[in-house]
Amino acid sequence: MKKILLAIGLVFSTTFVFAQQTTFPVNGSYDTRPGMFAFTNATIVVNANQTLTNATLLIKGQTIQAVGAGLSVPKGYVTIDLKGKFIYPSLIDAFSSYGITEAPAQARGFGGQRQSIFVSTKKGAYGWNEAIRPETYVKNIFTADSKKADELRKVGFGSVNVINRDGIARGVSAAVTLNEDADNSLILKDQTAANYSFNKGTSSNDYPTSLMGSIALLRQTYYDSQWYSKQKDEYNISLDEFAKQQTLPQIFEVDGWANVLRADKIGKEFGKKFIIKSGGDEYQRINEVKATGASLIIPLAFPKAYDVEDPAEARNLTLTQMKGWELAPTNPAALEKAGIKFALTAFGLENSRDFWANIRTAIENGLTEKQALLAVTTVPAELLGIGDKVGSLDKGKVANFLISSDNLFKNGNIIFENWVQGKRFIVNKMDVSDVRGTYNLNVDGVGALTLKITGTGGGSTAAIERTGVDSVKTTATFTRNGDWVSINFNLKKNPKGDVRLSGYITSANPITIKGESALADGSTGKFTATYKEPNKETPKKDEPKPSLTVGPVIYPFGAFGATELPKQETVLIKNGTVWTNEKDGVLLNADVLLENGKIKAVGKNLSAGGAKVIDATGKHITAGIIDEHSHIAGSGGINEGAQSVSSEVRIADIINSEDVNIYRQLAGGVTTSHILHGSANPVGGQSQLIKLRWGKSPEELKFAGADGFIKFALGENVKQSNFGTGARFPVTRMGVEQTFVDEFTRAKEYAKAMSVKGNSVRKDLELDAIVEILNNKRFITCHSYVQSEINMLIHVADSLGFKINTFTHILEGYKVADKMKAHGIAGSTFSDWWAYKNEVAEAIPYNGKIMHNVGVTTAFNSDDAEMARHLNQEAGKSVLYGNVPEEDALKFVTLNPAKMLHIDDQVGSLKAGKDADVVIWTANPLSIYAKAEKTFVDGIAYWDIEKDAQIIKSQQSEKARLIQKMLESKSKGGKMQRPAGDAPRLYNCETLENYSAELNENEHAH
Repeated sequence: MKKILLAIGLVFSTTFVFAQQTTFPVNGSYDTRPGMFAFTNATIVVNANQTLTNATLLIKGQTIQAVGAGLSVPKGYVTIDLKGKFIYPSLIDAFSSYGITEAPAQARGFGGQRQSIFVSTKKGAYGWNEAIRPETYVKNIFTADSKKADELRKVGFGSVNVINRDGIARGVSAAVTLNEDADNSLILKDQTAANYSFNKGTSSNDYPTSLMGSIALLRQTYYDSQWYSKQKDEYNISLDEFAKQQTLPQIFEVDGWANVLRADKIGKEFGKKFIIKSGGDEYQRINEVKATGASLIIPLAFPKAYDVEDPAEARNLTLTQMKGWELAPTNPAALEKAGIKFALTAFGLENSRDFWANIRTAIENGLTEKQALLAVTTVPAELLGIGDKVGSLDKGKVANFLISSDNLFKNGNIIFENWVQGKRFIVNKMDVSDVRGTYNLNVDGVGALTLKITGTGGGSTAAIERTGVDSVKTTATFTRNGDWVSINFNLKKNPKGDVRLSGYITSANPITIKGESALADGSTGKFTATYKEPNKETPKKDEPKPSLTVGPVIYPFGAFGATELPKQETVLIKNGTVWTNEKDGVLLNADVLLENGKIKAVGKNLSAGGAKVIDATGKHITAGIIDEHSHIAGSGGINEGAQSVSSEVRIADIINSEDVNIYRQLAGGVTTSHILHGSANPVGGQSQLIKLRWGKSPEELKFAGADGFIKFALGENVKQSNFGTGARFPVTRMGVEQTFVDEFTRAKEYAKAMSVKGNSVRKDLELDAIVEILNNKRFITCHSYVQSEINMLIHVADSLGFKINTFTHILEGYKVADKMKAHGIAGSTFSDWWAYKNEVAEAIPYNGKIMHNVGVTTAFNSDDAEMARHLNQEAGKSVLYGNVPEEDALKFVTLNPAKMLHIDDQVGSLKAGKDADVVIWTANPLSIYAKAEKTFVDGIAYWDIEKDAQIIKSQQSEKARLIQKMLESKSKGGKMQRPAGDAPRLYNCETLENYSAELNENEHAH
């Protein structure tokens, strides 16, 4: 072995001055002869499907010349005998920021005395929004980082795909090797993929502030690119580059399974098949992720266990966090089982040394070794279009390979060398594979100790001893990564306390470890450990491995989720007081039959063979409650307020099926919710009607076939004059009116131009939505308070030829009820809110009663996650304030909002043929004592008060199990993190946030 190492050293001293042609001048003499090596007698893993034994690998310069068993070594090759060792292709990371300086992200938000920035401040003929930066090419900004390259090579990587992670359209990535040479010699492929995200990054533009804004901006950019390629009037660098990059592979970075689905939806709209770099939680919705057909790049950055020793801190944890910790390592196996193509990335790891520990954890949780190897070699090479160069050990490919002591995935395996472009990098000394034994250990400030390294795979555990007056005997935490060694122990009664050692194997004969020490009192020094003798260990019986059993995936993935969703059944509800909301009124001792998701019949003495019978004696049965104005079940921001008009954004793009408020509101009898954009601007975004199908996916929540609506707003929220003189237009109520006039005028001109055959008009998503209003295909729900502004919008609508469907909030509706009636405008208001801001100074609790009496279709809405849980009680207040008949009062939260939303032919009353959205109450539904016992949506009992008690009990047991598992992890030295709350964001009309800024802050915290 010593002769082999000496020969290698002599060859390296001459051949790698550099063995390739170059356009760069060289100052001095140099040798251009290529290095020629024959690695013999090795187990060579050519790829995940081909392994050769007693085989030979021939390389010349940067290229593999041959690989096979029984090869003869040509003359002039240096032979290196690797008997008993393995050769693998070097790993490939398809997602890396290596060699890129990441700029600090802008954290622009709302408010403050500052100037709003609407268009790019970037000099040059670029696009209007700085978040769209396809003109960025990694090949132009890449610079090798020797320190980072060394870290990645030690893990086993030979090449990476470098991505500039800045912006929504991020430009083009490049594949580079981890060699050490001039940058231009490291680039394997200068254009591997066009890259995207939902994070606007360092853009100084205000827009977008929300996830739905990011989605809208990217969609508009695709349409702009299509238009740009057909016109000759404008030159735009950003759109020009964007169009050129559409033939490249497309990589989209997202941060969770829901955004995997959102990215894929954009891809399908524009005929793109994204490679999605995901967040690692796809196991939570594996069927939906599989249905995308996307290839994934998934992280191995599994969450650390939570330190739950303090019960008070443990209470901060959600079930989602706890199950996420346990199940994250199962994600690769779940993807493999589902047949989803994926690559593994080290991106996101706090320490690159965790890569192999985490990949082995994934294997313990079901990932096969074959798939693991594919995911770090062949698959990333194929995804990036560099499979002709790297990813396997085939003739003609780049000489990127690893030499290891054993199977690459075996615990205790050691990577000795990583050859990149035919250049040797030593990771571990090949003659020091086993460090087990007894050592003389000397630590500055502590003195002489005995170190015993034991365990498997060449050393994995350690103990410290000292004899004499102050005898010590304690276990130590021992970590080896290549030649780097870390030893931590506690001297207990000794005043020195904790001792931390960090060093390197510096000699092989005898094995010597040297490095630095740090003591509990803050003092530092040196340490030396010199091999003394092998351990005299008593053979131990193999202990059974701890169980790898994990809890099930539940839907939704959190509190009140279930392994199986409730099923649709034929249900006969008998002997109840039935509030039909139809001409039959309230029926006593009546029945309701639910079948195939519809109301089959309503009446007395109904029967149905085989139906599940529920005795509702003494109980009340109503249609499900409908909330006309809600902000639950959204993610990434409910306002896109950076521009005065944001009609291009869609709540449909950000539905959050995991929001626990869905379940809570089912417990209050709510079955349908109208999810609105907030009120930050005059023309907000398009709304989305959903049914509260708890456990279903975001798409499955949507109320199919419903008319489209859009949020308008008036008042103080809209003009934002308190944001400072630099705030966006409008800043006065006069300006609000002009905004509406301008927008509808533009929309009319746009529609006229688009109607011309063969027109070259640019498709504008903002104006498309306004044209839909003009064509009575989209309907307005307008946030409003003050009489004067309500009159203003009615006048604008009359003058420009559009209609207002609903005024929502409208606490001065009693002043304009006659005009609303004349114009067919509905009023969705609060029951008895007043005095919470200046605009509602003249609100009265009789508002709903007066509008109702005038003949306005009147409803009560929530605008609040908590209030929506008891909208039945809000309806009851109309009986208190004004003596509204009870049947009419109930319609305020059932049939009337259904009429406003144009769905009264499907929901809102108990009538044969309508959807089986039904609630069973313990008492009169308008009473504060009434509880919803069961809430059916489409004939499925998504809420059941008895099952709820069972779920709570079961999930308490599940949390107790997980807490115990985390305590065990800590006792075994597992990495921990402090519990931190993860409360869901509760949105209302006025909620303002900056989605990208929050993403950047979360990433920084991680």
